[in-house]
Amino acid sequence: MLAHQICTACRKDSPRVTPAEIEDLKPQIPEWTLAEYDGVPRLERTYKFANFAEAIAFTNKVAALAEAEGHHPAILTEWAKVGVSWWTHKIRGLHRNDFIMAARTDEIYRPPQAAA
Repeated sequence: MLAHQICTACRKDSPRVTPAEIEDLKPQIPEWTLAEYDGVPRLERTYKFANFAEAIAFTNKVAALAEAEGHHPAILTEWAKVGVSWWTHKIRGLHRNDFIMAARTDEIYRPPQAAA
């Protein structure tokens, strides 16, 4: 399972994931999309919440996860939603670590409960 794999230290010469690797890894994080900004590919996902307090709590969990791994995403916290983008800054692209961290981010998400 991708979320239980270990991230490896990245250097400027670390390899980016290949198109074949992306094809293999992407189905394991189906809610994530591939995007590109300024020529840098990223994984992106927006999570929904019932309110701002839940969004902030999730943001803090993602921050703790990122700090523990030394791998930091872009996070945009808004009322009832949080956008997360993973990419590897040192290689200006996607590394296997980004897919691992996306899967770990999914693991800590708890969607809001529907009203009964």
